[in-house]
Amino acid sequence: MQGRINAFQTLGTLEGPGIRFVVFFQGCPLRCAYCHNPETWDMSGGTLYTSKEILEKALRYKSYFGENGGITLSGGEPLLQSAFAAELLRGAKAAGLHTAICTAGTSDLEGAQAVLEYTDLVIADLKFTTEEEYRQYCRGNLKRVLNFLHLTRQMGIPLWIRQVIVPTINDTPASAAALQKMAIQFSNLERLELLPFRKLCLEKYDALNIPFPLQAIPEADQAAMQPLWDIVNNCK
Repeated sequence: MQGRINAFQTLGTLEGPGIRFVVFFQGCPLRCAYCHNPETWDMSGGTLYTSKEILEKALRYKSYFGENGGITLSGGEPLLQSAFAAELLRGAKAAGLHTAICTAGTSDLEGAQAVLEYTDLVIADLKFTTEEEYRQYCRGNLKRVLNFLHLTRQMGIPLWIRQVIVPTINDTPASAAALQKMAIQFSNLERLELLPFRKLCLEKYDALNIPFPLQAIPEADQAAMQPLWDIVNNCK
């Protein structure tokens, strides 16, 4: 089996615990207004790899992983290629690697369950807390995401939830409180994180001749985010 891959990161530190080999899958069904990886959208792009080829790459760095590191599937949306993702993670588990996925949780549950069978950690991007915001800013569906998160709870998969905080859109205490309230219903939740909105992706949009929807929005200010962090830090 082959999968479409956009890129690899050999010594990642942000996509799960420890040092990670990160596989960025090609293809995403969402169009988030603040997306930093528009080059991953097109399902026909990327490069074809077998799971064996990717696993061989990852295992070259196994000595760096230590007790907590391993392999993370990110994207794009790895669950869009669920059969391939499951095959890759099955091989990684057999090789003794800790496995994680970074996902928006937008796939069908049957495909997601196949992947979760070999997943040690789910890092879920819960982008907003209302259907209206999901439709407006992501062309997505909140109910579908919540169904996926409930599946991770049912399967007992450790869960991290993240949300990008965008000034004028979801940077209020009320928004943070809504996120906290939604997140704590998942008993498998281990961490709730807020990520400040940044515009480091502008060169990518220019190169692809795609307008960046949030061009006029300022980046998130660290000091202004502190009250929001205080709210979500009470999630346990």
